[in-house]
Amino acid sequence: MRTCILMGSLRSDGNTAHLAKYFMERMGELEAEVEYVELRNKKIYPCVGCKCCQDRRGEYGCPQEDDVAEIVDSMLKSDVLVFATPIYTWQATPPTKALMDRMYGLNKYYGKAPREVLNVGQAYALLTSCGYDPDRGGADLLDEVMRRWCKHSGTQYKGMYAFRDKGDPQAFSSAKAQAGARDFADEIIRTCSR
Repeated sequence: MRTCILMGSLRSDGNTAHLAKYFMERMGELEAEVEYVELRNKKIYPCVGCKCCQDRRGEYGCPQEDDVAEIVDSMLKSDVLVFATPIYTWQATPPTKALMDRMYGLNKYYGKAPREVLNVGQAYALLTSCGYDPDRGGADLLDEVMRRWCKHSGTQYKGMYAFRDKGDPQAFSSAKAQAGARDFADEIIRTCSR
C-alpha cells in the first residue's frame, strides 16, 4: 500500500508533525510505502476558478506553473492520501486549503471533458491537532468537509485522528498521542485491505 502524507503544518517540528511521525513509523512497520510532502516548502497558488482543468480529459490539467502538478503526481500514485494539518479557525491551514481547492482538477464535472474522477476509489484520511476537544467540535467541521468531499468525488473517507493541543507540546510525544496515531495507521491498513 502506498500512502502520501500531505503535511500542512507551517512548523516542521510542530504538534501535527509529531502525530505524523508516529503514524508514519507504524505504517512502515506494516510495510506500507509512505511519501511525506511538506506543503509549507511548496509553491501552491490559489485556484483562480478559470476551469481550464475541466476541459482536460484524463489529466489534471491546471495551467498554473507552481508545485501542485508535482504534488498531484505523488497523490495519484498513492492508495491513501493523509491530510495532516492543525486546525486554523475550524479549517485546514492555508497551504492545505489551497491544495484542496486545486484538487478541483481531479474531478471533471463542469467542463468539456467527459465526466470522470482521476482518483476515484482512493482513500482519504485526516490527521489533525486542534485547540478544542475533538469530541466537542475541535475538528468536526473539517471532518465534515472531508466526508462530503469524498462522497462527491467517489473517494473513500477513512476517518480522522485528532489530538487536542492544550498548550503543552510535550503532550504530542506522550504515550497517548503516540498510541492514537499508531492505532489510526492500523485502522487505515485494516480498512483499506478489505
